Amino acid sequence: MMQKPSFGPMVLVLLLFFPAAASADAHRDRPMNILLLYADDWRHDTLGCAGHPVVKTPRLDALAEQGIRFTHNCVTTSICGVSRASLYTGQWMSRHGGRGFTMWQTPWEQTYPGLLRANGYHLGHVGKWHNRPFPKDQFDFTTVYHGRHWYKDEDEPGGKVHVTKRNERDALRFLTERPKDKPFALAVCFFATHAEDGHKDQFLPQPESMKLYEDVEIPVPANATQASWENLPEFFDEENEGRNRWRWRFDTPEKYQRMMKNYYRLATEVDSTCGVILDELERQGVLDKTLVIFTTDNGYYHGEHGLADKWYPHQESIRVPLIIVDPRMKGKYHGTTDDAFTLSVDLAPTILGAAGIRPPARMQGRDIRELYSRAVDPEGLRAVAYAPWRTEFFYEHPTLRSKDFIPASEALVRKDFKYLYWPEDNVEQLFDLINDPIEENDLAGDPEHADKLVEMRKRFRELKEAAK
Repeated sequence: MMQKPSFGPMVLVLLLFFPAAASADAHRDRPMNILLLYADDWRHDTLGCAGHPVVKTPRLDALAEQGIRFTHNCVTTSICGVSRASLYTGQWMSRHGGRGFTMWQTPWEQTYPGLLRANGYHLGHVGKWHNRPFPKDQFDFTTVYHGRHWYKDEDEPGGKVHVTKRNERDALRFLTERPKDKPFALAVCFFATHAEDGHKDQFLPQPESMKLYEDVEIPVPANATQASWENLPEFFDEENEGRNRWRWRFDTPEKYQRMMKNYYRLATEVDSTCGVILDELERQGVLDKTLVIFTTDNGYYHGEHGLADKWYPHQESIRVPLIIVDPRMKGKYHGTTDDAFTLSVDLAPTILGAAGIRPPARMQGRDIRELYSRAVDPEGLRAVAYAPWRTEFFYEHPTLRSKDFIPASEALVRKDFKYLYWPEDNVEQLFDLINDPIEENDLAGDPEHADKLVEMRKRFRELKEAAK
């Protein structure tokens, strides 16, 4: 984790696991505009600035140079609908109750968009929602769509428009038509890089992108093997949806290359659209008054463990990118990285903090600004220490359809060890992430790690209970 500056007398005032009280200086700040750039099925290393050897993301790389990239950002549930519910509510699935693709149970007035609009923000949503029904009356501007890469549009050349170009067009419309006397909050929720699951080609980029990566050999992960698939618990069989989608995308070397190149083309298209939106904010003279967040709803298997898609607690599935550019951020933080465990539940309190709004007591995340700013006491007389940042977290995912389709999974995640629990079969796994970062060597039955297993099992149960 980035080292924090020392501010003199320090007093712990915040709890480690539960929401941090907002600092006094944050609430004296003028409310900022909010731009959330929210991509789909895009894991932490799919960025040029993260060292990826193939994919090109120049605009997001430049954005990271203006702020902080969080290298260990994770989701608390790795699936579109539940992760989005956690984004809006700042809560674990166990608390917000949205276990699939329907509306969560947390009252709207306790979500970050509900609170922003109640406090005078012009509120916009573009693109994917996935928590039906969409509460259109709670927004000032909405265009909601996902599931396809191409849409009919008679106003576009060829009579169709790509979903990412449509995201771009709608975001620009919001920004140009918004009232100029109110702060705004816009969520641009891309469908890319999600596959079009019902289409034989899965990933359908724009024609002008097809020259990208055409002469590149996409590296195949070391654990994208039959042996790795067979190393999963016994209840993973050929009916498992992760394996089924692996057959759609990755079951031959030729198919792997074609699918991954088109996947990366979709990523570069999202990168370009992010750049267009940021350029419009700069043209309007409001970029330096806007909190900009780029992140995604879940990670993605690129064939690792013989799987495709997400859902399970492996690193490929739960780690996602996070870039934050905050006008309040001091220049020394620009272009830096931070390896703290930031989570999807942290985004709601972070956004509310930028708006000067105190998060509801039942929000479970923490304002990420704690990692790059100082706090002062209510009188503004002295620096106050934040509680130590989390060093572990609880992961959860529900059963979907049946345990043969997508089984439930849970985990206690640390940087050195990970404890996995598969509740329907009462199966435990333990991985040493330092020596086995690709999670191939299960140590749960190793006598030398018996004490570690007991300790992590106990802590897992504590955090699981606290997530409710």
